[in-house]
Formats: sequence, structure tokens, C-alpha cells
Amino acid sequence: QVQLVESGGGLVQAGDSLRLSCAASGRTVSTYSMGWFRQAPGKEREFVAAIRWTDGITVYADSVKGRFTISRDNAKNTVYLQANSLEPEDTATYYCAASAKIILLATQGTYGYWGQGTQVTVSS
Repeated sequence: QVQLVESGGGLVQAGDSLRLSCAASGRTVSTYSMGWFRQAPGKEREFVAAIRWTDGITVYADSVKGRFTISRDNAKNTVYLQANSLEPEDTATYYCAASAKIILLATQGTYGYWGQGTQVTVSS
């Protein structure tokens, strides 16, 4: 079992940055692939970024590539999402997820554990 708690969301202006954190407990994240997803009001939840536990390979959605960076600190059992150059379109609830798998990391069904989410609001 893995428990995930996100933090770091908030209200920012376009062009600002935020660092979201996902603290894990129960099992070490070093043996889980970790992903970030987001859901805007009235829209389906979508993939943002993921990091594979075996080799640290990262994957990003086209909409955030070059602006967002996913990373992990195994010693702190925490995964981060550095979000730069935020745009109003990035406004959403951001969810952290964990998976024992190493493939299909952009797919929600790959993940067995989810956090409660943290709200990010970007004003124009």
C-alpha cells in the first residue's frame, strides 16, 4: 500500500512558477513509477508527466513539455513537479499517482494509487 499526499498548489499569475510535491508513505517510491495528472473543471483528467522507477526516464504531455519537470527524491520519498511559465490553461487539480509498472505511464489505468489532489489556479 502507498499513501500519497500532494501539496504546493496555489493561486499564481501567468508566467509564474510552482513546485508541487507528492509525499509518499507506506512503501518507498524508489520502486514505483510516479505520475502527475490534472483535471480542469468540466474536463477529463489528463496525463501531465511521469518518471519510471527503474531508470528515471521521464515522459511529458506535449502541452507541458519544456515548461514542467518531474523529479524524485528517494531519500525523502517524495516526487516533485516543477511547473514554470504557467498559463491559465494549466489551471486544474493536480494529482499524484504511483504504479508498480514501467510501461504505459501516460495511461491512468496503469496507476493503482492516487492522492487527493492539489489545486493550481493561474490567473491571466
